[in-house]
Amino acid sequence: MAVDVLFTSGSVFTGSGSPLHGKAVAVSGGRITAILPEAEASALIGARTRVVDLGGALLAPGFQDAHIHPVGGGVELLQCDLTEAEDAADAVARVAAYAAANPDEPWILGGGWSMDHFAGGAPQRALLDDVVPDRPVLLMSRDHHSSWANSCAIRLAGIDASTPDPADGRIEREPGGSPAGTFHEGAGELFAGVRPAGSEELSYRGLLRAQELLLSMGITGWQDALVAGSSAGISDPTGAYLRAVEEGTLRVHVVGAQWWERSGGLEQVDRMVRRREEIARRGIEDQLSFGTVKIMVDGVAENQTAAMLAPYRDAHGHDTANRGISFVDPGLLRSAVVALDAEGMQVHFHALGDRAVREALDAIEAARAANGASDGRHHLAHLQVVAEADTARFAELDAVANLQALWATHEDQIDVLTLPFLQRDAEARQYPFGDLLRHGARLAAGSDWPVSSPDPLAAIHVAVTRVAPGIDAEPLGGAHQRLDLATALAAYTSGSAYVNHREHDTGHVREGYLANLVVISPDPFTLADADLHLASVASTWIQGDAVYERPDAESTADAGAFGEPIDIPTPTR
Repeated sequence: MAVDVLFTSGSVFTGSGSPLHGKAVAVSGGRITAILPEAEASALIGARTRVVDLGGALLAPGFQDAHIHPVGGGVELLQCDLTEAEDAADAVARVAAYAAANPDEPWILGGGWSMDHFAGGAPQRALLDDVVPDRPVLLMSRDHHSSWANSCAIRLAGIDASTPDPADGRIEREPGGSPAGTFHEGAGELFAGVRPAGSEELSYRGLLRAQELLLSMGITGWQDALVAGSSAGISDPTGAYLRAVEEGTLRVHVVGAQWWERSGGLEQVDRMVRRREEIARRGIEDQLSFGTVKIMVDGVAENQTAAMLAPYRDAHGHDTANRGISFVDPGLLRSAVVALDAEGMQVHFHALGDRAVREALDAIEAARAANGASDGRHHLAHLQVVAEADTARFAELDAVANLQALWATHEDQIDVLTLPFLQRDAEARQYPFGDLLRHGARLAAGSDWPVSSPDPLAAIHVAVTRVAPGIDAEPLGGAHQRLDLATALAAYTSGSAYVNHREHDTGHVREGYLANLVVISPDPFTLADADLHLASVASTWIQGDAVYERPDAESTADAGAFGEPIDIPTPTR
């Protein structure tokens, strides 16, 4: 019987292990119907079959991002976007250009500035005052753990030398105590009373812009790490998702992680369960579900708010009294996870420092002791520093390691702002992916975009090499922390599908599974590790429909009808 789409003449990564060769993949009715020898594939070609000649490219399951903020990222692309700035002067010039191009905007909002572009990772308000003196400016850092404001915004918020640091943040100050312009972690929320709220229309436009970008990178599903709440300038995207489902514009499947307010307590559990059920009653769980809770356990290492077992050091190498911040009291964290686990909720932890990782694992252990084994698939994201004694606990507790592999390389943010202020042996414990794998941890992967690029192939390059392209350095943490290519690809496909409770129909190339697929050219398995960044997405498919095709690929709007092949050329990056 003729099929709708037939992929031939390439290799097939099924979601784990080595790729298959000499196989064709058939699709009908939006699902994979056969994986068969190429020699037998011609029998499936009919007058309306779309034949995709892979030309040696790799066919793989669509990527799934297990930790991302797509609506916030999309909105930032529509606002003052500093992600491409090359240095501090370029960032300021981009702010000036945006302000000039948008004279009627009462606030200049956006983000994407890099801490390593500014001395001490803390840009000054005077830089913004020089180019926008008459309107408030508030811009999030690329990691969304710090805010940069001009004097006008600071005055409107009523912040001055007498304003104390909040318990969960820090204000950078001038010698006299006045705010210098950078506000870390919870200090950024001092602007909440005056900062304009994002509109529903802007959020919706941001979602569609983000989806367009992510589809071009082969991403066919994700876990949004902040829904039903707002933080760091990212508004609640719930309304945007529901509108996209209603209007038929949401092409991907989304798991929403409800935001745990760290100033609140266990009263949040019942509210989150009710919200999960409200979404479930809409009958849209194949597209959107809210069965996850996101808990921020700590901050980030570059501004010294990541929770560490050992103290941070000062610029002279001496220990300080600072071990970072546990945003949720460890006792409350254990009680919360026990209660959420008992209600069948998944917990998604932001855990970056080794103390935060231990506190999260302790909470999962408490849930296992109280409730027994569950199918929660609780996962810890970021994992910059993990104590050696804790790597084996992931497998013991069935906790998933959610990797943001793009960060696991030497670069200024880690070499200048982080490692000099950690203990001398800390580099060996940075992003210990290899140790986690050897101890049996299940791996998933995500980007944390807009903190960093959402490109899975860029992250996979770093996961395999531990060195970003163009950086002349040894592998961060040592070569033993590298992952092999098949393991890194599995983390971004079948691993993230498992975390999203979608492994029954996505994350694998298998008969009966949804034809959510990505074509990667050249086949990364044919490249040297150092050249993996040369591979790129040639096309993305959702339920058998091509939803993205690389501009240098031959147009396939009408190709493939009547059995004509679609050629996927090798990229010329």
